[in-house]
Amino acid sequence: MSELKKIIKQISTEKGISEESVYETINSALAAAYRKDFGDLSQNIVAEYDIETGGLKVFDEKTVVEDLTEEENAGIEKLKEMREKRRIEMEETGKQLEKTLEEEQIEESIRKFNPKTEIELKAAKEIKKSYKIDDIIRTPLEVPGEFGRMAAQTAKQVIIQRLREAERDIIFSNFKERLGDVLQGIVQKRDGQNMVIDLDNANALLPYTEQIKNERFRLGDRIKVVLLAVDEEGKGPILRVSRATPKFVEKLFVSEIPEIANGVIAIKAIAREAGSRSKVAVYTDEEGIDPIGSCIGQRGSRIQTIISELNGEKVDIIQYSDNPVKFIAQALMPAKVTSVVLDEENKTATVSVPADQLSLTIGRDGQNVRLAVKLTGWKINIKEQYIEPTPAPKEESPEKEPEAAVETAEEKPVEKKEKKAAKKKTTKKKAVADEAAEEEPETK
Repeated sequence: MSELKKIIKQISTEKGISEESVYETINSALAAAYRKDFGDLSQNIVAEYDIETGGLKVFDEKTVVEDLTEEENAGIEKLKEMREKRRIEMEETGKQLEKTLEEEQIEESIRKFNPKTEIELKAAKEIKKSYKIDDIIRTPLEVPGEFGRMAAQTAKQVIIQRLREAERDIIFSNFKERLGDVLQGIVQKRDGQNMVIDLDNANALLPYTEQIKNERFRLGDRIKVVLLAVDEEGKGPILRVSRATPKFVEKLFVSEIPEIANGVIAIKAIAREAGSRSKVAVYTDEEGIDPIGSCIGQRGSRIQTIISELNGEKVDIIQYSDNPVKFIAQALMPAKVTSVVLDEENKTATVSVPADQLSLTIGRDGQNVRLAVKLTGWKINIKEQYIEPTPAPKEESPEKEPEAAVETAEEKPVEKKEKKAAKKKTTKKKAVADEAAEEEPETK
């Protein structure tokens, strides 16, 4: 194996690029070098380098197209004149001049023809009569000598640029297929309030708006994120990740709860205020399976793992129902709802709750009802349940003999005690009077 072939193999392994892409990059670099030293502007240079022998072949490659009409040829000549005139005027005035309306109209009226990469059919038949439209004509070119220093520098720049482009394309295609997946990365650096996350062979941006509030990470921390978007821009694809999207909660449920992963339990809706609270509506049509219990796990083991990953964010698991009344009542939990009245036309629900449940139903700063609105898709109005006042007790009727009997039974012992006390008092007074009567004669 030649030294160059070993280098190509190593680059291919490190960058995750196919060897064919590296060969194409080398050929593009050699074509650029040839154009720099020996070519002219009318040639479409294509190079073929033989890795085994080290030989180089260079061609001027053109595609056969239909002949231009006389009107199109006249329009092309006029465009050349107008462009040359505009160029001279810009050099004299030093100002950038826009295309005239006439120039734009001529460009739109004629077929695009690039003499560098295309050749008319009549000209192609002069070379070889068997040529037809869409054939490729490759005219061999001679390599007069060795490439100069500037050509070598050009080739080097082309190789670096093409390898970067190929690497970006690989990253773009790989991550485009993983949109919405949870990825694990390492906090690499901070960019203002944003963070840059290293995802093995690519960097991803975690914007401040996609972070969980009050969450703090240090450089080198390993975190989970969900791939939100892959934006292809001039400098290459930009990966955007998030921890605040409801999709992150959904993917955590899928990874931690086997029943959701295998489709036995379905997540119907998620409403979330990142870092504070989430509501997740789950459903199953399998008998004997409790969707809420399955999500919570034994002694809360499953849901606690999810809450821990969400930095302590509260998670309410709701039983989904096709019946809007039941679903709205469930969505407002832990508050207890008395009644739900629906306005189908305006998709509005009026919910009545007891007075002691009113603040719980609304939640702190209206969070509970706000999340319920997002979860159900219904506008919800909360009102306090009206309780009729208790009527005053009616006067006792004399006909109620049982009550009178009780009253008499209660009063009878009291009267007996009073009579007994009065009798004792009378007896005592009589005894004192008798003693006084016996002593009186002796005194006289």
